[in-house]
Amino acid sequence: MTLLLLAGTGEARQLARALAERGVPAVASLSGATRAPAALGLPTRTGGFGGEAGFRGYLREAGITAVLDATHPFAHRISARTARVCAELGLPCCQLLRPPWVPGPDDRWTMIAAEEYAAAHIPDGSTVFLATGRQTLGHFANLSGCRLICRQIDPPDGPFPFPNGAFLVGRPPFSVADEKRLFRRLGVDWLVVKNAGGAAAWPKLEAARALGIRVAMIDRPPQPEGVMRAETVDAALSWVAGVMA
Repeated sequence: MTLLLLAGTGEARQLARALAERGVPAVASLSGATRAPAALGLPTRTGGFGGEAGFRGYLREAGITAVLDATHPFAHRISARTARVCAELGLPCCQLLRPPWVPGPDDRWTMIAAEEYAAAHIPDGSTVFLATGRQTLGHFANLSGCRLICRQIDPPDGPFPFPNGAFLVGRPPFSVADEKRLFRRLGVDWLVVKNAGGAAAWPKLEAARALGIRVAMIDRPPQPEGVMRAETVDAALSWVAGVMA
């Protein structure tokens, strides 16, 4: 029996440590989006599976008997593929999906369906902090009248895709105080963020609240239907204990 842990989140890292400590036969998988990620404590494969057929083949060849999807809430294509293939192969599958963030009374959030809709709410001349990652930068081309700043973990491979933007390299964790200092220094007017949920990325939202910064919050994409779900690491580990017994 071997569990496949689809990783890439803080919760996945916690799960990997717990699985290793409990002696659960498991292998972790990372997409390779981050260079030189910290070791997970489990045997780890890095890179894509080569599409749906490749994923199906890997599950068979590696003798995978259950899959725990602890990828990012916005990795919806991976989650949908995982749920679909596991259902076809009759493999137990659970998605660890942390609850989304909800605004408090002092938050100044505008909910948007996708990145490209931010321009309908953010006026020209604004300094916009894009906390959405480099992979979706192309969707912000219509913010040409704003100053754009995108933070990423790794140094950029090339220049910013638009003349009105710049990269900022930084590796988490960031405290609320860190984020407040940064936002003040940059003169941030708007924060654009995906509704990932969880505690790790919350400090920037708390900093935005404290400074009165407007937030464009991108709604989560649809998640796969008919799949077992856990909202916490403990709940996911309980599921593992049941299927790997």
